[in-house]
Amino acid sequence: MKILEKMHHIQCRESDIGKYVLLPGDPGRVSEIAKGLTNAKLVASNREYITYTGTLDGVKVSVTSTGIGGPSAAIAMEELIKLGAHTFIRVGTCGGIDFSLEPGSLIIATGAIRKEGTTSEYIPIEFPAVGNFELLNALNSAAHKLNHKSYLGIVESKDSYYGQHEPELMPNAAILKQKWEAWKVGGALASEMETSTLYIVSTIRRVRCGSILLLIRNREKENHENTPPIICDTNTHLLETAIEGMREIIRNDKNCFKAGTSG
Repeated sequence: MKILEKMHHIQCRESDIGKYVLLPGDPGRVSEIAKGLTNAKLVASNREYITYTGTLDGVKVSVTSTGIGGPSAAIAMEELIKLGAHTFIRVGTCGGIDFSLEPGSLIIATGAIRKEGTTSEYIPIEFPAVGNFELLNALNSAAHKLNHKSYLGIVESKDSYYGQHEPELMPNAAILKQKWEAWKVGGALASEMETSTLYIVSTIRRVRCGSILLLIRNREKENHENTPPIICDTNTHLLETAIEGMREIIRNDKNCFKAGTSG
């Protein structure tokens, strides 16, 4: 049975979106990503959710913004899944935890620390937030193909931006600082706000999700090396890698379908 009504928050119908979706957080990044699709058109705009749909190698692909943080990201993914989408790539930004990483590097999140509240309403905290292997592999392959510096690893997904950047102003400063140090020692690469939610929702709903992030600033590097702030002011390589990764997974899916039908 097909769902014909509009989803309440993203304001899309089933016919509006593709089964493959790129998920930036920033609504302003949607039109930029859509330029990499063929004949992409705006299909919906409501609150933080903007959606464009076009094609990639003849396959319908959408771009939908999730807004900031877990609650809005979960809503976007849930409603897109209800409309038939099954493959998602988060296209976002992050800040550094590993001081060795240069701004401008791409981080492909193999898993995420669940330092947010949304996913605790889905499943207990012991359940891991991990990306889909096929998508992570496709994103890694795309980065290498395009000669963009990338790293695979764990990221932190948090709820409070200023809890990270100004922990000394928070009543539980000691706890925030202690956990941040633990992530550093444990080998986490970067910090952002949506990946763990998208990974948990996608796992529970039996769909695929990967996350690729642009490291825009690394305060740990600045502090460690006593250098002035360096901020990456271009995201072209992030967007083209995400699109190439989606192209690769579409190609793989087509090949699997052909192999299955020929057998």
